Amino acid sequence: MSNNINTIAVCGLSWGDEGKGKFVDYLAQKADIVVRYQGGSNAGHTVVSDGVKYKFKLIPSGAPLEKEVIIANGCVIDPKVLLEEIKNLRDMGKMVNLKLSSTAHVIFPFHRILDGLEEQSKGKYSAGTTKRGIGPTYSDKVARWGIRVFDLINPDLLKIKLEKLYNIKKKLINVYDPNWDMDVNTIYEEYRSYGEKLKPYVIDTAFYLNKAIDSGKKIVFEGAQGNLLGIDHGMYPFGTSSNANVLGICAGAGIPPKKLNKIVGIIKAYTSRVGEGLFPTEIHDEIAEKIREQGHEYGTVTGRPRRVGWIDLFNIKYGIMINGVDQLIITLLDALEGINPLKICTGYELDGEILKSWPIQSEIIERCIPIYREFEGWEPRSRAEWSRIAKKGFDELPDTMKTYVKAIETELNTEIAIVSIGPDREDTVILNENVF
Repeated sequence: MSNNINTIAVCGLSWGDEGKGKFVDYLAQKADIVVRYQGGSNAGHTVVSDGVKYKFKLIPSGAPLEKEVIIANGCVIDPKVLLEEIKNLRDMGKMVNLKLSSTAHVIFPFHRILDGLEEQSKGKYSAGTTKRGIGPTYSDKVARWGIRVFDLINPDLLKIKLEKLYNIKKKLINVYDPNWDMDVNTIYEEYRSYGEKLKPYVIDTAFYLNKAIDSGKKIVFEGAQGNLLGIDHGMYPFGTSSNANVLGICAGAGIPPKKLNKIVGIIKAYTSRVGEGLFPTEIHDEIAEKIREQGHEYGTVTGRPRRVGWIDLFNIKYGIMINGVDQLIITLLDALEGINPLKICTGYELDGEILKSWPIQSEIIERCIPIYREFEGWEPRSRAEWSRIAKKGFDELPDTMKTYVKAIETELNTEIAIVSIGPDREDTVILNENVF
């Protein structure tokens, strides 16, 4: 990183799956530490490094580079998943340099049960969760009876707090399912074992991070999901249970705003989302299927096919505003090959009027009509050809692709510093070296 920038936040500006994992990995090449500050094992990051594909649910994307990685206090931890990821990395010959916040909250089996039962009861307001217990764990955190990593690694505390929480959750689950039961001692023994294994990684991450920043270490912050799924500034209730944008960093990692130097927003050349909720630019025909296959749009965690649609610059403008984005990275341009014409959504119309800002309320969005501009597409190329083009730089891109990129940059009034035309770290075209 340059120009006295030693902290960078990477934020997806739509509904997640923008390719954050690849670019955190890319930025991590020059970083000392990569930090995950929110979310749980409901969101996956895929990193391709030297032809090897890594899939993470909790561990930050700098792990394949054997960077120091931190899971901060704003995350919720499924200890079984985390230990599996640690093992997988070691089995692949990687050193795991992990630090885990003592104040991150812990997911238990009853959280996963409740996640599914609550979703069933929400009807049309179902968020389409992965049923991995994320929301109920955050609910317990806010209700102030959650169990944290510090409790997990202290067996006496764990036993007392778990018994109390279990009794509360059993009563609640039995409202939905009168026959549900699970032995609390079995849960305790399982989680006590997890605590023993995770204890060597546990520290006060806020203290550690502030000292690291003050000493000049280079740090990349990555979140899960994307801006439009955030609990406060996303499409509520069709999202996740934490602030899936840079606004979550200060609370979720324990650093003050003035220590965050640069915000990089990630957008895709089109839009995708998983789960329920409105999607104004969604497409359903053979074009959608072609984009889905060419972009490999299947969830890292669940394998669910993602919904796809045209890029929506109107809600991306909102994300740029909320997050204070300095520069943009656009990914998966190669996934639009062979599609002609292409469309870009530049705004919404509501009851005959052009809206000035993205309407955050879903009840308003469902009445909006997207406004599109059309662009000429580009011809398909082999994976090897896209890689060759990436090595030669932006001028080597197809003219129609360059027009498409520049139109997005102009409409968003924000510099596009990097474009991606493939999954590998090397399939990256740098327009401005000063991102780093």
